[in-house]
Amino acid sequence: MAHLLSAGYACNPAATRGRHYAEPAMGSHNGNQASTARPAEQRSEFQRDRDRIVHSTAFRRLVYKTQVFLNHEGDLFRTRMTHSLEVAQLGRSIARALQLDEDLVEAIALAHDLGHTPFGHAGQDALNECMADHHDALGGFEHNLQSLRVVDELEERYPSFNGLNLTLETREGILKHCSGANARRLELQEPGGVASRFIHGTQPSLEAQLANIADEIAYNAHDIDDGVRSGLITMEQLLDVPLVAQFHAQVMHDHPGLQGRRVLFETIRRMLSAQVYDVIEATRSALQAQHIHTLQDVYRAPPLVQFSTSMRHDTQAVKTWLFRNLYRHPQVMHTTAQAKDTVRALFAAYLQTPQHMPTAFAQRTNTPRAVADYIAGMTDRFAAKELQRLALWSSSSKGAV
Repeated sequence: MAHLLSAGYACNPAATRGRHYAEPAMGSHNGNQASTARPAEQRSEFQRDRDRIVHSTAFRRLVYKTQVFLNHEGDLFRTRMTHSLEVAQLGRSIARALQLDEDLVEAIALAHDLGHTPFGHAGQDALNECMADHHDALGGFEHNLQSLRVVDELEERYPSFNGLNLTLETREGILKHCSGANARRLELQEPGGVASRFIHGTQPSLEAQLANIADEIAYNAHDIDDGVRSGLITMEQLLDVPLVAQFHAQVMHDHPGLQGRRVLFETIRRMLSAQVYDVIEATRSALQAQHIHTLQDVYRAPPLVQFSTSMRHDTQAVKTWLFRNLYRHPQVMHTTAQAKDTVRALFAAYLQTPQHMPTAFAQRTNTPRAVADYIAGMTDRFAAKELQRLALWSSSSKGAV
C-alpha cells in the first residue's frame, strides 16, 4: 500500500513545537568550507529524532535488559530491545491506516523504555525503594521519567548540549505518566512543555496515544509466547483466556491436525491482527464522534486511540491472567527477588563508595540520584558483574585492614 499523506489531526514535522536547544541547519556553511552533512530537508524532524534514538548508547543497552525473563535464561526470550522493535512495528502499521506520522510513532516506541533498569520491573521497584529515603526533587524512581532524563540529560553525544535534544512531540510521547509533583517541577523548568498536559488535563498527540496502546498489544502477545517457551505456562492453560481460546479454535478449525509451536504462533498472529484492526476501527469511530479535524482538537478531546469496549475487556482479561499465572509464577518471583537484592546491594555499595562509579557520576553533588542514574543504565549482565567486582573489593579491603 502506498504511503498515505498525514491527516490534519496528525503531528506535522514541519510545524514541530521545537527542540530545547536551537541547532544550526545541517546544510549550512562553516566559513568557506561547505558542510559535508546532507541538507536537513532529506529527513523530517521526527525522522531525525528516530535516528538519534537508534544511535544512542541507551538504545543499544536495551538488547541486554530484561523484559520478563532474565537475558541469560535463554537466547530467544524478548529483551527490552526486541520489545521496543515490536512496538514500533505495530505502531507504524496502525499509524499508516490512521494517516498519522509514522516516524513520530516509531521514535516514541523505540525510546519509551530507554529508562528501564536492568532486571525489568523488579529492578525498577528495588531502585524506587532505595530512593524512597532520599528526598530529592524527583521523588523515588519511575522508568517513564527516567526515559525522559535519558534523552534530555544523560546521553552524551553532542558538543553543545546534554541529551539528544529531541522534539517536544517525541519527548511528550516518552513521558506517558507523571506525578503531579514532577509535572509541576518540569513545568517550572519548561513552561508549556513536556509536562504541561498533566497540569492542564489535556491529551498528547494521537501518535503518542498510539505508541502507548501498541506497547500494550505487543507485551501481551510476546509474554504469552515467552511464557509458553519457558515452560511456565502451557497452551492448554491459556485456553482459559477467552481471547486466546477464540483464535485457537479458529486455527484448529482452519488447520486440523496442526501441532506444536505453529499452533501457538498462528494463534498469537491472529490475536495481534484482531487487536490492530480493532484499534483502527475504534479510533476512526472516536475521531468521527468527537469531530476531530486538527491537532488542537486532539489536545482538547478525551483519549481517542482506543480498543472497542469488547476488545478492551478481552485484552484486560489477558493481562489479568498473565499477572496471576506468569508474572507471579514461583520461578519468576524467585528471580525477581534475586534481581531486587542485586539492585539494593549495588545501590548501598555505590552510596558508600561513589568513587567506584565512573567519574561523571561520582563527582555529582546529588549522590543518591547519581547512583540511581548509573544503575538504571546498566544491562543485566553488567549489573551482576559489578556486584561481583564490588564484593571482591570489599573482601580484599577488609583483609588488608
